[in-house]
Amino acid sequence: MDLSRKLPIGIQDFEKLRRGNYLYVDKTNFVYELASLSTPFFLSRPRRFGKSLLLSTFEAFFLGKKELFAGLEIESKEKDWTEYPVLKISFGAGSYDTNERLKERLDSLVSGFEERFQIKKSFSDAGERLNSIITSIYNITGKPVVILIDEYDKPILDALYTEDEEKNRLELRNFYSPLKDCDAYIRFLFITGITKVSHVNIFSGLNQLNDISMAEDFSSLCGISESELDKYFAPEIEELSKKFKLSLSETKEKLAQMYDGYHFSYGSEGVYNPFCLLKCFYEKKFGSYWFESGTPSFLVKTLENEPVELSNLVNGREANENQIKNYDPDSKNMLPVIYQSGYLTIKGFDMEENLYTLDFPNREVEAGFLEVLLGKFLSAPCDDLGMEITNIKRALRSNDIDKVLSIIKAAIADLPTVVKKEMCENYYESVTHLIFRLSGYRVVSELQSVAGRSDVVVATKDSVFVFELKMDRGRNFEEVATEALSQIDANGYAERFAVAGKKLFKIGVVFSSEGKGMVGWKF
Repeated sequence: MDLSRKLPIGIQDFEKLRRGNYLYVDKTNFVYELASLSTPFFLSRPRRFGKSLLLSTFEAFFLGKKELFAGLEIESKEKDWTEYPVLKISFGAGSYDTNERLKERLDSLVSGFEERFQIKKSFSDAGERLNSIITSIYNITGKPVVILIDEYDKPILDALYTEDEEKNRLELRNFYSPLKDCDAYIRFLFITGITKVSHVNIFSGLNQLNDISMAEDFSSLCGISESELDKYFAPEIEELSKKFKLSLSETKEKLAQMYDGYHFSYGSEGVYNPFCLLKCFYEKKFGSYWFESGTPSFLVKTLENEPVELSNLVNGREANENQIKNYDPDSKNMLPVIYQSGYLTIKGFDMEENLYTLDFPNREVEAGFLEVLLGKFLSAPCDDLGMEITNIKRALRSNDIDKVLSIIKAAIADLPTVVKKEMCENYYESVTHLIFRLSGYRVVSELQSVAGRSDVVVATKDSVFVFELKMDRGRNFEEVATEALSQIDANGYAERFAVAGKKLFKIGVVFSSEGKGMVGWKF
């Protein structure tokens, strides 16, 4: 690889990136378009998607650092390059799992602004001090203030499901309250976060806040689009293709399977996770970099505190826009958090019903998320999980159905404490489906059938396995297993998935409706 092509892995400062001659995917056309307006904007994007770099770019632009934009699209469009006072508020560093830590951070932020602009501290309350800072800067400089808020929701997510969550929400609501009253003194306001907490809880009064998170025109504002991949990363793609002895098209297909697939509006071009893509090019390996960089604690808290029906997450969940756009802390609906965090993305849209279909964006996210789920819903130690999945893959390749189901039976021997007994049917079906999906083979499932039963079809290179899963409901095993096999034939499941030249296996699997695990199987 040409080492002069410096990949900006983990660099969130635009000035450092430009002065260090790092490769930059030009997003300044978006910056110019948004900066030309005075509307307050909000953008929700998953972690590691370049939100901080975007705000740093806005900061450099509004500070009038024209030299940093030489050769970029914005250079020919912007004529004035006016310098404005900029207040950048970031919660990216540190933990805010207690209200005291959040108060300390707010005090540190406003103290820094007061010192920089030589403003006397006139109040003790952080919100009142922010109000004073904004109006004082305007009076001192004669210019309206640019306010950039990065990861505004981190203090809420850090304290999720604790008594400090509500305290942090109230603290932030008070802190942000001047943003409405000081509107006349604000030139530009841009807020980023992972989730969008309902306005009534945080940005009280900012009813004019323009949420562009699902706007098609800005779908690739963060992330790397397919066209940008071709334009900026041809040498890296060629290097990968040589190493793995793949054609360029095969290499791109592999990259897409692993890191592409994020759609933040229906019909828009898919985008790649930029961190994972850059790490792949640097390491020259198709690794799982998003999850290697850390599983967000709030995801684990969500799974522990709000037991979910797994079928709602792993098999193409339908939802309307309101169900995924705003997170209401008082609601038990965690779908907005899971969608906005990037674990699910838009894969389809029913225009007549106005419903989005959500699913995993790519293989990396799917595998990582399923492992997190299984870690919470299986009794098997996490260290053993990867090995058992490998053993299942090997057993499927050799058509050893007894070994496949013996491993699954052992893994779900005990109903986890997070699963209620009345949810055991959904649990058994969903976990079986999850395990097969983790195998990496093509899996088709009908988890949400009217009867509540799940037909799982797994296809390997040489074979197709059709599983009919049933609960015993007090009946004997032989009767239920025979019924399952008959249902596969009666409903034509086997014919539907039959592929010429492949061996076809039909398997009836029976689970205990009393939560006692897998009763047995017949094929």
